[in-house]
Amino acid sequence: MNKPISRRTFLKKSLGTLATLTGLGIGGNYYAHNLEPKWLEIKHKIISHPLIPKGFHGMKMVQFSDTHLGFQFQLKDLQSIVNKINQLDPDIILFTGDLMDQPNKYKDHQKIPLVLNQLKAPLGKFSIYGNHDHGGYGSEIYSDIMEKSHFTMLQNTSTKITLLTAEEIVIAGVDDAMLGKPDFEKALSGIPEEVFTIMLSHAPDLADTSRTYDIQYQISGHSHGGQVQIPFAGALVTPPYAEKYREGTYEIDSLTLHVNRGLGTTRLPYRFLSRPELTVYEFQSEKR
Repeated sequence: MNKPISRRTFLKKSLGTLATLTGLGIGGNYYAHNLEPKWLEIKHKIISHPLIPKGFHGMKMVQFSDTHLGFQFQLKDLQSIVNKINQLDPDIILFTGDLMDQPNKYKDHQKIPLVLNQLKAPLGKFSIYGNHDHGGYGSEIYSDIMEKSHFTMLQNTSTKITLLTAEEIVIAGVDDAMLGKPDFEKALSGIPEEVFTIMLSHAPDLADTSRTYDIQYQISGHSHGGQVQIPFAGALVTPPYAEKYREGTYEIDSLTLHVNRGLGTTRLPYRFLSRPELTVYEFQSEKR
């Protein structure tokens, strides 16, 4: 697994990114600061596997991630995203970490559940920790907000999604890799064999651990897709644990991984060639 980069190295790369954006000129700077961060892409993915029960065929999950409230993304932006998610009519909603940029400095904690409680998903709303959720003594702040928002926190644990037909799948979640203590054994404890299992991990590079377990699909965020990408050079800055798998879908042995680019920004208020993303997953049963 890749070693975390130091804060000094990360900031040095960030300054290099800023210099690159400055070199783009006024037009490029305006686009990266004002336009692309709000140019949402809704990405549709099909999840097809022999273990998916036929009762789940056609059901939808929607993932949102990395809002980083308080930096560039604000409550009005979160309200807009909530409206879009509800329009997609999901059965399950997933939040894969980094709700606030600095939890202990964000002044509107009490307003967040008023927005997130508007999200509707008949089979449940589930969340995990990202590194920013733990940062700045934010762990309890974040968990309190998500509890009040009626999300089930999956911190090294799992839950069954069971239909009236008794058909089921499992959604598991591990703690953040940077500032938490991910424990796959604990998260997967008690899951029966031959049950389709989805792992939520904020850090995509933990897929190299997921691939060694009986997990069929991993859903992650954290990377922001690099946030700023330069043509022919790629992402200038990638955070620790998102250096190998940066964005999009990967097939890793028997595991499928999808890395969502997130919605907000951090460190620098720019996105370039890395649009914010909502991901819609639709189940397809192979047992029809």
